[in-house]
Amino acid sequence: MKGVKLMIVDDSPAIHVIIERAAIANGYEVCAHAKNGDEAVKLYESTRPDVITMDITMPVKDGLTASKEILAQNPCAKILMLSAMGDEEIVKEAKDIGITHFMKKPFKGEDIVNAINNMILGETGE
Repeated sequence: MKGVKLMIVDDSPAIHVIIERAAIANGYEVCAHAKNGDEAVKLYESTRPDVITMDITMPVKDGLTASKEILAQNPCAKILMLSAMGDEEIVKEAKDIGITHFMKKPFKGEDIVNAINNMILGETGE
């Protein structure tokens, strides 16, 4: 899906590479990279991505806290929460703040692309 702006938020450089390669191969624009939630919140306003891939566990500021702050700026922000943990309590907390899209690590690039396409298509009804 061409023209989708993506922000990748994860403390793992390998995850950035997997997501970025898949994104570019599918015509997305990676408009920002952040290695923690604090950077993500600071970059969000200036980049206004269509979708954010957000890791839960990161230094400085975790993904849930960053997501709350981003959703406070824009309640319509689309966040794909990524987690290596199967902690149902974290998923419940994420749902409580308005996040509806989740993916567990490890994943393949095409899994991310499919999830993002579903998020965007769900918005437009196409």
